[in-house]
Amino acid sequence: MLELLFQGHITLFIMILFALLFSLTFHEFGHAITAYGFGDDTAARMGRLSLNPLVHIDWFGLLLVVLIGFGFAKPVPVDSRRFRHRSASFWVALAGPMMNFLLAIISANLLAYGVAHGWYGFETQGVQTFLTFIALINLLLGLFNLLPIGALDGHYIAEYLLPPPLNRHYSRLNHQYGNLFFMVLIMLSILGVPIFSFLWQFARHLLGYLIWV
Repeated sequence: MLELLFQGHITLFIMILFALLFSLTFHEFGHAITAYGFGDDTAARMGRLSLNPLVHIDWFGLLLVVLIGFGFAKPVPVDSRRFRHRSASFWVALAGPMMNFLLAIISANLLAYGVAHGWYGFETQGVQTFLTFIALINLLLGLFNLLPIGALDGHYIAEYLLPPPLNRHYSRLNHQYGNLFFMVLIMLSILGVPIFSFLWQFARHLLGYLIWV
């Protein structure tokens, strides 16, 4: 994203940065409110049951947003001992990506509906670009977090879905190498390897299937 500033696209830079912070905030809020619904108030007691971006920001993750256009927020604290259902960890993990997919669907359909019905402002490039970025960034975040590596949501989902023998083997490997593999992906992206470009193009492909109005 830094190249946007160097090229003088300040408005676009701010727009993308806001869209990312907005999307990351709702992602973490999805985890927090789902955990609360299953009986764990840890996130609520720590002030994380909130839509205030400041309580969710991870400063290194925000730096990565500026450097490579992709980053992460602070993980929501969860105490699985407080859950009232054995599948709660699965649903809490899934809630973050599902919140992103929901925002993508809402923003894409809002844009399509507003343009089709001639709503004021929806004919402008600024509104169309912003809502498109909201949709694409949320799709990208949702897809990325479903990867079953490191501390990403996908590894909790995989642990729940895999049969016991594979579950134990996968959990051991992910515990040993998952975070390392995740950091390798980040470093390769910083060095210019198009890791996230593939997911971005896939998100662009999916976007058309989410518009139902």
